[in-house]
Amino acid sequence: MKYIDEFRDGATARGVARQIALEANPDRAYRLMEFCGGHTHAIYRYGVQDLLPNHVNMIHGPGCPVCVLPIGRLDMALRLADRDGITLCTYGDMMRVPGSGGRSLLQAKSEGADVRMVYSAADALKLAHQFSDRQVVFFAIGFETTTPPTAVAIQTALAEGLENFTVFCNHVLTPSAIANILESPDVREIGTVPIDGFLGPAHVSVVIGYQPYEFFAREYRKPVVISGFEPLDVMQSILMLIRQLNSGRAEVENQYIRAVSRDGNLKAKTLVAEVFELRRQFEWRGLGVVPYSALRIKQRYARFDAEARFNLSYTPAKEHNGCECGAILRGVLQPIDCKLFATACTPENPMGSCMVSSEGACAAHYSYGRYQAEAGTA
Repeated sequence: MKYIDEFRDGATARGVARQIALEANPDRAYRLMEFCGGHTHAIYRYGVQDLLPNHVNMIHGPGCPVCVLPIGRLDMALRLADRDGITLCTYGDMMRVPGSGGRSLLQAKSEGADVRMVYSAADALKLAHQFSDRQVVFFAIGFETTTPPTAVAIQTALAEGLENFTVFCNHVLTPSAIANILESPDVREIGTVPIDGFLGPAHVSVVIGYQPYEFFAREYRKPVVISGFEPLDVMQSILMLIRQLNSGRAEVENQYIRAVSRDGNLKAKTLVAEVFELRRQFEWRGLGVVPYSALRIKQRYARFDAEARFNLSYTPAKEHNGCECGAILRGVLQPIDCKLFATACTPENPMGSCMVSSEGACAAHYSYGRYQAEAGTA
């Protein structure tokens, strides 16, 4: 298919839905987790779940970097923003997430902190050039997709001798999180949900390829299909997972062949390996502490590490009372299971990160699925 409309064609979607209904064994349940928030939004926006048989269920995973950042890391950014002489730069969604006590970076900005929304690490570099009398800190967040641009910014700062630029690094890794979903005792305290297979993250796989998931599929016996984000991408990927499960296979298949290869972007991976190294442990909202699931800046570039320059330390923090974001990110609960959903917690007044991010499950359900779900339970 060449054009975007073809990936959203209703007649084709109904044909794929009929094939899914034909091949999905009615005597078993299929529990499939989409890791990426882009898939969650496609499922809600285009009513994909409504086209599936009742025994084929989609479980929403933790696939939003804004959503999975723990409150304690946001509190570190707030402490930075409150310091004199610091300009803190980050993406728009991150500015609205409530930290401890409900205070966000947007609120800190309204109180006088110099917090700026940027679209890229390069924007933060420009501000460092523009305000040579201030320390400009880029609050870097994201999965493997956004890590290479942060690495470029750090290397550029080194080459230019830029002394007033640092990065507060919060880049996290998806394969470790998927494994943790299935085996971590800390996660079991929140609750577990049976998962038969995964829709793998597509944008991440453009960078890292699909090879990292092969070990995961083999060792955990869970099939993975790397899926594009359009509704027909998602539906075809669901059919591919059903066929694997029916035949007893557990492999990595690549549905998103127009953008993803097995090895990914070798240049981007080399760049990331040059600038970053693995953290021994990192806390994820909803998953607890996940070993070797995040990146930190290597010693060679330590002068650009905000945690080192400003002597930042991490202190765990509790979720807002009543917020079920952690369990929703685990797939244990649906957004409508949270008593705050669409009452105290809305996109205009979010209590948790899942309602803030454009890829959060609560935001997606509020925008596209809330009324359908209520009508279905009336």
